[in-house]
Amino acid sequence: MALHRSCIIPLTSFKPQLASPKAQLSKTSTIKWKISEEFQSTFGNKNIYDDICVNHEEKLKVVRNTVRTVMSENYSLKGLHIVDELQRLNIDYHFQEEIDSFLSREYVNVFGSNNVVGFNNNGEDLLHETSLRFRLLRQQGHYVPAKKVFDKFIDEEENFKEELREDIKGMKDLYEASHLSIEGEDILDEAGLLSEQVLKQKAKTHLDSHGAKSLKYSLEYPFHKSLPMFTSRNFLGDYNGINGWLGSLRDVANLDFKLLQFLYQKEILQVSKWWTGLGLANELRFARDQPLKWYIWSLACLNHPSLSEERVELTKVISFIYLLDDIFDVGGTVDKLTLFTEAVTRWDGTFSEQLPDHMKFCFKALYDLTNKISNKVYQKHGWNPIDSLHNAWKSLCKAFLVEAKWFAKGKMPKAEEYLENALVSSGVHIVIVHVFFLLGEGITQHKVHMMDTNPPIISSSATILRLWDDLGSSEDENQEGNDGSYVHCLMMENEGILMKRAREETMRKISEAWTRLNKECFFECSFPKQVKKASLNLARMVPLMYGYDHNQSLPRLEQLVNSFFYMI
Repeated sequence: MALHRSCIIPLTSFKPQLASPKAQLSKTSTIKWKISEEFQSTFGNKNIYDDICVNHEEKLKVVRNTVRTVMSENYSLKGLHIVDELQRLNIDYHFQEEIDSFLSREYVNVFGSNNVVGFNNNGEDLLHETSLRFRLLRQQGHYVPAKKVFDKFIDEEENFKEELREDIKGMKDLYEASHLSIEGEDILDEAGLLSEQVLKQKAKTHLDSHGAKSLKYSLEYPFHKSLPMFTSRNFLGDYNGINGWLGSLRDVANLDFKLLQFLYQKEILQVSKWWTGLGLANELRFARDQPLKWYIWSLACLNHPSLSEERVELTKVISFIYLLDDIFDVGGTVDKLTLFTEAVTRWDGTFSEQLPDHMKFCFKALYDLTNKISNKVYQKHGWNPIDSLHNAWKSLCKAFLVEAKWFAKGKMPKAEEYLENALVSSGVHIVIVHVFFLLGEGITQHKVHMMDTNPPIISSSATILRLWDDLGSSEDENQEGNDGSYVHCLMMENEGILMKRAREETMRKISEAWTRLNKECFFECSFPKQVKKASLNLARMVPLMYGYDHNQSLPRLEQLVNSFFYMI
């Protein structure tokens, strides 16, 4: 077991094996994830694809007309509901212009009229509407002061009013809103604690089975900290049996998902072809051979359908985070790993001749990939990122080497020293730097310099991933070696501290990292929206990647991945 477990790598028993480019995942939920020949009958069938496209376009027109009509109204609760539904169904990208216009108007209307405190006066819907509007406006990037908005729900003793506990709908939306808190917003922290307590109690004692199940799902997967592309199928179940325009909304979501399946299948075949042709699976037999895992991370990070080429390239990058992690974990002595790090630092193929064959092969593949990506970025966006990309890989290898030396000496560092290094070895910086250049939006010397210094938009996400990884008790079946964690370092550093206390401290740091990430994504960070979204999405992947059952497997993730690659 290795001291390092890269945060970008899900440690699970789920081991997809891409045996053939022309294959398909089986529908079974086995951990081997074998490939079947059924893929050929579903992928690339032009007649099926064309039929879905035509049907999708017709349904989309119906929904678009309704959306535009409703969103033309002012102070529209129905408009807020539509935005929420479009986002939860993962089809909001079709209506982004309408959503942007509607929410901007809502912001001006509410705050421009000095009606911040009331938002509106709809009796029992007040908490629900206030919380929903707050969440939608804040996640859009509008500055909405939480204290001013929610203060009307506070009693004379500075607690949320007791009668709110009976408003399940309002409590549910208050819980959702609480996850968008930034540093110093005590009122949202209190809202989160209260609403979670109330909803858990209601789910146990006051609701029918469907209502309880819905509440439990919301508690486990709050919208802001989840990915609609993964959770939309569950939300879609609420539309069964509904007709009218909401039925059309359901149909659009279903057809949209099928069209995306074609795209995802095409992309994973491209990844599989690249990986097979590269030959590293044969050269690094001790390393993980899991291209589908790498692709899922890339898909979560860059989830807009238009970013197909960027997803495939990012998957290649993520593969080397895995491979380098395994090399430093079980693939060489400290002396050889030091030489490998020096080769990456020098970025010199001649120096790499001193390395063992498997390291030499890996270095050359990394060198070639980085240069190819740099050339693509230069051709497309007019900026050569080779220095930034090289420096990122150099930093990653140096962080890996630090951990290898710690283990070789039998030394556990202090918790904060461990975490400082682990934020680099998480691989998050590698991913976001590549996202920044692959997207190519707003590249300036100033932003490049900021990106090179591991800014808060990266370090916050890296903290969440790193510490969640360390909280996990499972080990990747494809790895051998030794494991260390922030929790372990805390216990070693503070003699007598219990495991429970160390884990609570780790969870506290995760919560703090979320508030910093929220602040960066919503208000402070000057990086392009897609870059901020990529960092946010990496953090959002955690509940799925670490949702272990009692068998230490990930049935939820397995189910979702199967749905992505098997036509419904």
